[in-house]
Amino acid sequence: MRLEGDTADIVIVGTGHGGAACAIALRQGGFAGSIVMVGDEAELPYERPPLSKDYLSGERAFERLLIRPAAFWAERDVAFRLSTRVVAVDPAAHRLTTQAGETIGYRQLIWATGGAPRRLSCAGGDLAGVHTVRTRADADRMMAELPHVARAVVVGGGYIGLEAAAVLAKAGKQVVLVEALDRVLARVAGEPLSRFFEAEHRAHGVDIRLNSAVDCIVGEDRVTGVRLADGEVLPANLVVVGIGIVPAVEPLLAAGAAGGNGVAIDSQGRTSLPDIFALGDCALHPNGFAGGEVRLESVQNANDQATVVARTILGIPAAYDSVPWFWSNQYDLKLQTVGISAGHDEAILRGDPASRSFSVVYLREGRVIALDCVNAVRDYVQGRKLVVEQARPPREQLADAAVPLKALAA
Repeated sequence: MRLEGDTADIVIVGTGHGGAACAIALRQGGFAGSIVMVGDEAELPYERPPLSKDYLSGERAFERLLIRPAAFWAERDVAFRLSTRVVAVDPAAHRLTTQAGETIGYRQLIWATGGAPRRLSCAGGDLAGVHTVRTRADADRMMAELPHVARAVVVGGGYIGLEAAAVLAKAGKQVVLVEALDRVLARVAGEPLSRFFEAEHRAHGVDIRLNSAVDCIVGEDRVTGVRLADGEVLPANLVVVGIGIVPAVEPLLAAGAAGGNGVAIDSQGRTSLPDIFALGDCALHPNGFAGGEVRLESVQNANDQATVVARTILGIPAAYDSVPWFWSNQYDLKLQTVGISAGHDEAILRGDPASRSFSVVYLREGRVIALDCVNAVRDYVQGRKLVVEQARPPREQLADAAVPLKALAA
């Protein structure tokens, strides 16, 4: 499809889950105008969560990660400008400028850029062999090096770091995981879950270093080790950095959009700039389940916000009020989370972690706000209603794994 005067009715910047879902929802809703998706990668929209799991381990081919095949987009007349980075937005002229100096006009703009991996600020962070896992290219570079790697250091004990450590350990590598805080998953889960995953990783041979900060990466042209703040050097042929992302919103903020840790949007996905929407990992949005504004990095959040934005553009009343959910696969463990546990004042263990099937229920002032479920799909499915209702079930029944959670809903 050619742009009329390089202008499209809808321009979507970002070709991840959120951008793809929004384009699909617009066409499903009957939008007949021109749609152009602009992305800085060379690939069509694909799933990113498997990059640090099935794809990195070689268990899933890239073709199986594609959200839709090329023919799908062509049939729906969705055009793409790939390998194209947007560096400036002119909200008054309704035009974008790319890194190559080209301009693209829009009638309505949807910003769905996600974010860039946060990198180590210390010396050696740019050496060969130091990796992040955010794109297919990132994972491909790691996979190409793995046959020549014996020792790996993973920096960061969040989901990405733990998933990468699991893949590397299963591949027979000697793995050290370095976490600056006193437990893994400290920002997103309670202590019972953290200690469980620490024990599981150690049982698979991963050396976990807590309360440990990285001083620098050692090496000339290529990494040979990681020096910790206490002076110890951990030998390494490969380093994986998983310490979060920086939301990719600089052009919008420079254009005057409200925001900071992401671009601020309302419950319909509108930014403070005219005819510009945002969604997904880069969007700071009001969320009743978080008790205020929050930026969520999840497929669920991106997809649900995409639906709201599409409906709003189509003139259909909509507002974002979805229950957040997340998941992580490590070894033979499936962690499923519903709700946001930040700010909880009580965590109730449901079941026995030794059985490798249990849940942690999080309360705030007696109300259920979130659940972490490990190999406990029934709790995850039934617990969602407790979060939606902000239920206040008796604690002894929450702790009794023999009592179905659906029996505790209002």
